[in-house]
Amino acid sequence: MFALLAAGRHAELETGARRLLAQHIDFGILWKLLGAALFSQGKDALAALETAAKLLPRDPESQTNLGNVLRARGRWEEAASCHRHAIALKPDYAEAHNNLGSVQRDSKRLSQAVASFRKAISIKPDFAMAHNNLANCLHALERLEEALQSYRRAVELRPSDYEALINLSDTLLALGRLDEAAQSYRRLLQSRPDSVEAHNNLGNALRDSGQLEEAAASYRRAVAIRPDYAKLHNNLGNALLDLGRIEEAVASYSRALELEPNFAKAHSNLGSAFRELAKLDQAEESYRRALAIRADSAEILTNLGVVQRLQGRADEAEATLRRALSIDPAAAPTITSLAELYADRGQFAEAENLYRNAHAIQPESAQAWAGLAALRKMTAEDSAWINEAQRIAQRPLRPRDEAHLRFAIGKYFDDVQDYEQAFVSYRRANEIAKAYSPPHDREHLARTSEFITQLYDREWLDRARVSNNSSRPIFIVGMPRSGTSLAEQILASHPEVFGAGELPFWKTASLEVGAAALQGGFDGSGLAQLADEYLLLLARLSPGASRVVDKMPANFAHLGMIHAALPNARFIHMSRNPIDTCLSIYFQNFHVAHSYANDLEDLAHYHREYQLLMQHWRSILPSSAILDVPYEALVADHESWSRKMLEFVGLPWDAACIDFHQTSRRVSTFSKWQVRQKISKASVARWRNYAPFVGPLTRLSDSSAAARTEKAAGSRPLSLRSHISA
Repeated sequence: MFALLAAGRHAELETGARRLLAQHIDFGILWKLLGAALFSQGKDALAALETAAKLLPRDPESQTNLGNVLRARGRWEEAASCHRHAIALKPDYAEAHNNLGSVQRDSKRLSQAVASFRKAISIKPDFAMAHNNLANCLHALERLEEALQSYRRAVELRPSDYEALINLSDTLLALGRLDEAAQSYRRLLQSRPDSVEAHNNLGNALRDSGQLEEAAASYRRAVAIRPDYAKLHNNLGNALLDLGRIEEAVASYSRALELEPNFAKAHSNLGSAFRELAKLDQAEESYRRALAIRADSAEILTNLGVVQRLQGRADEAEATLRRALSIDPAAAPTITSLAELYADRGQFAEAENLYRNAHAIQPESAQAWAGLAALRKMTAEDSAWINEAQRIAQRPLRPRDEAHLRFAIGKYFDDVQDYEQAFVSYRRANEIAKAYSPPHDREHLARTSEFITQLYDREWLDRARVSNNSSRPIFIVGMPRSGTSLAEQILASHPEVFGAGELPFWKTASLEVGAAALQGGFDGSGLAQLADEYLLLLARLSPGASRVVDKMPANFAHLGMIHAALPNARFIHMSRNPIDTCLSIYFQNFHVAHSYANDLEDLAHYHREYQLLMQHWRSILPSSAILDVPYEALVADHESWSRKMLEFVGLPWDAACIDFHQTSRRVSTFSKWQVRQKISKASVARWRNYAPFVGPLTRLSDSSAAARTEKAAGSRPLSLRSHISA
């Protein structure tokens, strides 16, 4: 009988034990063997083991076997009593101490479990299972370094033990030792290439370390093994979102939701993807679906609050964020989001207090600490800030977080006029951001620019022009960081003007118009519908204002289409010294929205394409449609140029435009602090402080002659993969 047990022939053992018990009903060892056979086959062994324990009260193995079955049924007190009985009979019984520890762990008595597992190991130092169990308890107690050492010992004792190997790898990941974790997962996959868990967690380690393409590949391998697992599609979506491949991310999240419709995290992540696409209504809908499933999620409420803030619904956003804080008062990301909302409103002291509160709760939060630098000009007295920022930057951080903090460190050194250190920090920030951002395709940009200039010519304008006579829209266009926020703040200080911020409407519309043009044309009725939809949008944003400012800078790519739809709309084109403009862009963390922003050569190329497009619009649009406002002239003679802008849009002068910095309104661009200060010439010719570093930008000039020469070198076929990024 014992030979059958040793050989694992449990069905035969069961048959033999039952046959003998028919003749020897009080033979305890037979009940013990029957219980073992039943337990090993997944059958109900409780009655057999209870009988064995009763008939063999001095047999410690019978007592602990019964304890294991009781533990499996959740009868923890009875199970613990059995294991203690076994230990009383045999104090050096390592297996009984280990089994008692398992009961204590299951019943959440973790400290007692740790003591039991340590006792088992002291009796039997090479007890691999006990080392693994001890590590699990230490991990649950968040004593990760101790857990790691126990996992290492378990793996040394049983190198092929999958559970110990995956636990070891997961602990390295939890400790932020990302390279070691990735190596550990790869070793595990050599012996278990079909491990979905290892592929997925390798993806997590790679994503956290900024190796986004490799992370996506790991998630894809996991999906290939188990295509019906919603979590894997969700994780793949996260990597794709980080890579800026937003449409692909939407597809992955949508697939996760097809498999698991009540997957709250996937709904929330889908909302974040829509937010990146500037589809804020769809983002809000996704977040609300997530909340219908997880109404108590501070994270989802925070995401909803961010979207409401971006939609200009500041009061609703504040209420949503405060609701999130009522659920989790220590949620640093929520506090940071509320700080950003206050900063938008110009409540900088309140924002600073919130950022500091978030940092106190989560001292390694790069977002919380970096946010402080944007609220004011830093000085040498802020040495505590820079010391802490540099300390955090040296920690293992996710690339996005490190980049955000490095940009803030660059601003500090720029503010205190240590320009060499500032550029070193900015360059490091951009190198990090470039690694996780989609690559900038100069050829694609040039083809798109040429498509626009060839499609929107004088003939197209004459044919497509509609009869909408609204003069309500004012568009402020130009390169980012060219003074567009300043111009909007000046105009929005007029009592008849509402500043709507950056509206993505025409970028989306341009794709529809361009696609229709490639298929045979886009008639005036389609443009008239776009004009009506846009005017309805403006009416919702501000029902009473006679003028509404849309300051999406990249609308410079769509002036022909907008003019055809709204002939009386006015375009204020902000221009600035090109080196100052590009350097200022390089000094901001634009995330994935501006693929050209992290490389000086790419910036120079983008600026030349922008110059060509503006030259094209000047050649085909009426001179009355565009007012060129040089940034340097505006700051040198603020009142005269403010009067010119108001006259251009058909409004009388109002003295409030002089004191624009006192206007209370929401500003969500990088210039939210600057536009609330008096006019300053400090940013004029700022690039000279960085003359040794600007390299490719020195070739730029206000003339587009170089770009025209480049264009003349050869023609390119039309393309409509996308339009110039907003």
